[in-house]
Amino acid sequence: MSITSPTATWDTIQNVFYRKEEIYTMSWNVPDLSEYIISVGKNGGPIAMIRDDRLPLPSSRHSGKPKIHIYTSSGILISSIPWELNTPILMHFTISSLVVLSDQGIYRIYDLSNITNYKQYSLGDEIRDSGVVDARAYEDGMVVLTREGEFVEVKGWRGGRGVPMVSPGLSESPTSWTLLSPDISPTGHIQLLLSTQSTILTLDTLEKIDQRINRGPFSHISISPNGRFLALSNPTTGILWVVSSDFSRNLSEVDITPFGEGLPERVEWCGDNAITLGYRSGKVVLVGPKGESLSWEYPPSAHILGELDGLRIISSGTCEFVQKVPDCTLAVFSPGSSHPAAILYDALDHFERKSPKADESIRSIRPDLANAVDTCVEAAGREIEVTWQRRLLKAAQFGRAFMDLYNPSDFVTMAQTLKVLNAVRYYEIGVPITYEQYIASSPATLILHLVSRNLHLLALRISQHLGLRPDPVLSHWASAKIIRSSQKGVDPSDRGLGDDESVCRAIVEKFEKEGEKGVSYAEIARKAWENGRARLATMLLDHEPRAAEQVPLLLQMKEEKIALEKAVDSGDTDLVYQVLLHLRSTLSPGDFFHILDDSITPKLKPAVNLLQVYARQADRDLLRDFYYQDDRRTENGCLEMEEAGQQEYAEERLEHLKRAAKSFGESKERLFESKMADDAHRLLTLQQTYERELEHKFTFSGLSVNQFMYRLILEGFNKRAERVRADWKVPDKRFWWIKLKALAERKDWEGLEAFAKSKKSPIGYEPFVTHLLSLTPPQSTHAASFVPRCEPRQRADLYVLCGDWGKAAESAKERNDRGKLDELKRKAPNGIAQREVDEVIRRVGK
Repeated sequence: MSITSPTATWDTIQNVFYRKEEIYTMSWNVPDLSEYIISVGKNGGPIAMIRDDRLPLPSSRHSGKPKIHIYTSSGILISSIPWELNTPILMHFTISSLVVLSDQGIYRIYDLSNITNYKQYSLGDEIRDSGVVDARAYEDGMVVLTREGEFVEVKGWRGGRGVPMVSPGLSESPTSWTLLSPDISPTGHIQLLLSTQSTILTLDTLEKIDQRINRGPFSHISISPNGRFLALSNPTTGILWVVSSDFSRNLSEVDITPFGEGLPERVEWCGDNAITLGYRSGKVVLVGPKGESLSWEYPPSAHILGELDGLRIISSGTCEFVQKVPDCTLAVFSPGSSHPAAILYDALDHFERKSPKADESIRSIRPDLANAVDTCVEAAGREIEVTWQRRLLKAAQFGRAFMDLYNPSDFVTMAQTLKVLNAVRYYEIGVPITYEQYIASSPATLILHLVSRNLHLLALRISQHLGLRPDPVLSHWASAKIIRSSQKGVDPSDRGLGDDESVCRAIVEKFEKEGEKGVSYAEIARKAWENGRARLATMLLDHEPRAAEQVPLLLQMKEEKIALEKAVDSGDTDLVYQVLLHLRSTLSPGDFFHILDDSITPKLKPAVNLLQVYARQADRDLLRDFYYQDDRRTENGCLEMEEAGQQEYAEERLEHLKRAAKSFGESKERLFESKMADDAHRLLTLQQTYERELEHKFTFSGLSVNQFMYRLILEGFNKRAERVRADWKVPDKRFWWIKLKALAERKDWEGLEAFAKSKKSPIGYEPFVTHLLSLTPPQSTHAASFVPRCEPRQRADLYVLCGDWGKAAESAKERNDRGKLDELKRKAPNGIAQREVDEVIRRVGK
C-alpha cells in the first residue's frame, strides 16, 4: 500500500504518537471472525481457526465435519486439519508446531511442515474424568484449569505428566486468570494470577499468596510484554486499572464504559505503552494512561493480539499493525523536528533538487552527523514501507559521504536485515515480523518458522545471505522430500531401487551444490527409516562421514553386519565394542558368531580380535563359545588349561583339565598337549586320592610331579612316592636328586645312608657331599662320610670342602699325587690343618 507521507497514519494520545499501518489485504473469505475460535502466532506467526460449535450458527454457512484452518497473516490458506474431538479449549502456536487441547484432557501437537503427522497425548484419567474448562500456554508448556478448580502444569510438549500446582482452595472458578511465563516471572518459574470475587491470588507449584486486592472481581488480567505491568478490567465498575506486576504502584485508572457497549472481549497490551480493548462488535479501542483513546471499527468483528512492540488487528478484510511511533522515527519525521537526523533527511531532499540549502544543512549538523546517520539507519529498520526504508538509508548514505571516519557495519547489517524482513513480509509468505520482533526472537527462529512451513528455498537463501549455517534448512528439506515421496500411496517395500536411488542422488547433489559438509546424513536416514524406506536409509548412511552417527542407526535398522563393518573401518575401538556388546545382547549365539566368521568377511578380523580381548578379560564363557563355534580346538584347550590354573577348588580344576585334554585330542597336531593335559588330570586325581587316604592332614593338590614326590618323601611316605615315580616314569637321576634333597631336609641321616647304599647312585656321590654342605648349617661330618664313595681324583677336593685337610692329604698320598700335596700345603690354614698336611708329606718323604 502506497503512502504519500510517513506521518499519514499517525495519531496522538496525550502528545504520544501512535501509528496504524495496513500490512495486508486478507485473501481469505471469512465474513465474521466471531464465529470462530482463533489463535494467532507471535512475531508475525500464522492464524489458526475453527468454527465455534458452541454458538448457534446457520447450517448453510458451516457444513461438514469441523476443521482447523491455518492461514498466513495475509489470509492465504496453508493447510486444513480434520478435528474429530470436542471443541478445542486451547490452540497455541510454538515455533514449528500447533498445539490443540480438547476439554477431555487430550492434546495434539501438529507438525506444521507435515500437518498429517501429529502426536497425541493425554493429561491422565483423572483430568479426563473431571474435564478441562480453560488453559493458557507459553512456548514450552501450558497450564490447564480443571472443572474441580485445580490447576495442572504441563512442562514441554513431549507427553510429560501434568504437575499439580498449589490448590487455590476456591469454591468456584476464578473470574479470570493469566499465566506469567518463566522469562517474565520474578521467580523464574511459572506463576499464575487468579482473580476471585474479592482478591487476586498468586499461585505456583510451591505456594499461594493472597495479594489482598479489594478492587475485584476482574474479567480480564493482561500482563505487559516485559512483565512489569498488569491491566485489570472490572466488569462491575467499568474501571481499567493499570498497576505494577507486584501491585506496589498504581499507574492509572480509566473508566472504559464510554468506549463501547458491554464489556470488551479481549484486553491486550500494545507493546508496553498502552492498553487495547477488543469488542465483539469489531470495535478496537487504544487507551492511554489518562483515559485518552483512539478507536477503529472493523465490522462485524476483529481479533487483536498484543506483540512485543505493538498490536496486530486481524479482521475479515485486513491485517493491520498498531504501535507507538519509535523515537528514531519521531526524530526524523516528527513535524517541526530539529533533530540532526531530520535535518539530514531534508538535506538529501535539497540535494536531489540541487538546492544550495543541502550544504547549509550539512554544515549545521556537522558535529552531530554521526548521530544523524545512525538515527536514519535505525528509523529505516522501523519502517514497513519499502519506500521509506530506501529513503532513510539513502539519507544515511548521503550523510556518510561527509564523514572522514565512519564504521559502516551498522548500515550494512541493517540493509541485510531489511532485505530479509521485506522478503518474509511479502504477501505470499505472510510473515509481518517487525525489526524489534526479529531482533528479540533471533534470525535462527525466523528461519525455523519458514522451514516449518516448507519454505526451504527462502530459508536457505536467507541463511546464506546472513552467513548462517544452512545445514538445519537442508536437513529439514531432505526429510520433507523423503516424507513427500513416501506419501504417494506406494508401499515402501514395493518401491524400486531406482526410486530410492533418485531420492538419494537428489539429496546428495543438493548438499554438494550448496557446499555444505556439516549436514548429518544420519538424521535424514533416520527419517527415511521411520517412513519405511530402509533401503534409502542405508544409501544415505553411506554418505555419512561420522561412523559414530552411522552405527547406532544401522543397529536400529537391524543392519548388524554393516554396522560392524562401519565401526571397524572407523578405527574406533569403543565403537566396535559398542556394536559387539549390542549384537551379543540381541542375537542368538549362532547368529552372533556367524556375523563374526572372518572366513566369510575377512575385514571383520579386527573385530574378532577385539572380541577375544574383551572376552578373555570379562566373559570367558563367550570366548569358549566363540572358540567352539569357530572350531578353534587348540585355543579352546589353552583356555581350559589357563582356567584350570586359576581355579581354587580341585574339582573345578579337574573338570577344566578334562575339557582341555578333550579339546587338544580333537586335533591330530596336538596329541602331545592332549597327553600332557591328561597326565595333569591323572596327577591331580591321584593327589586328591592321597589326601582322602591321609584324612586331609596333608595338601598335595596343585603340586607338580617333582614337588609331589618331594613332599611325600619329606612326610615319610616313601612307598607312595615310589608309586608316583613308577606311574609317571620319572628318570632315576631326577628321583635320586629329589629323594636326596627331601631326606636331607628332614635330617634323616640314617635313611640317607641307607638310600645311598641301596644301589649304585645314578647321579654319583658328589651331589650328596655338595648338597649336605649347602644346608644351613652345613653338615660337614655327614658330607665327609660320602666322600670315600666318590671318584678318587675328586676326594681330596671334597675333603677340603668338608674341612678335613688331613684326609684330603691322605687321599692325595694314596694316589701318589705330589702336586696335589704341594697345593694342599700352600692352601692349608695355619694350625692343625697345616700340621696334618705336613705330617702326611713327611711320611711320604720317608
